[in-house]
Amino acid sequence: MNFRRGRTSDVPEINLIPLIDVLLVIIIFLMLTTTYSKFSGLEINLPTADASKPDEPPKEINVVLTAAGQVLVNKAPLASASVQSISEALRRAAGDLSEPVVVINADAKANYQSVVDIMQAAQTAGYPRISFATQSPH
Repeated sequence: MNFRRGRTSDVPEINLIPLIDVLLVIIIFLMLTTTYSKFSGLEINLPTADASKPDEPPKEINVVLTAAGQVLVNKAPLASASVQSISEALRRAAGDLSEPVVVINADAKANYQSVVDIMQAAQTAGYPRISFATQSPH
């Protein structure tokens, strides 16, 4: 007896489209997670030089401002902290230096106006190059 008269047998087939999709995802994943080794293209030997330190003194004037407002120019205390007296002390400290750098070492608790006065005195003396000394926290 044939009970399967109206039914045709289905031929099993392999669908390749999902397989290709999975393979492409795996390839993309591998491309993103792979680390590539980087090799230096050029190996160069840098030249060396033997240079001695210059014998000239540093071109800087150290101005110290204490928390109490006292001003010292190159470790010499000033009688007055006025702009005019600081300017004259800067000129004396510079001597024959051409364009010295004025380095301001101000205490953290110093008055802001005193720092501005020192900057104004440096400008009056004709020294526009000013730098501030800082200290890294411990």
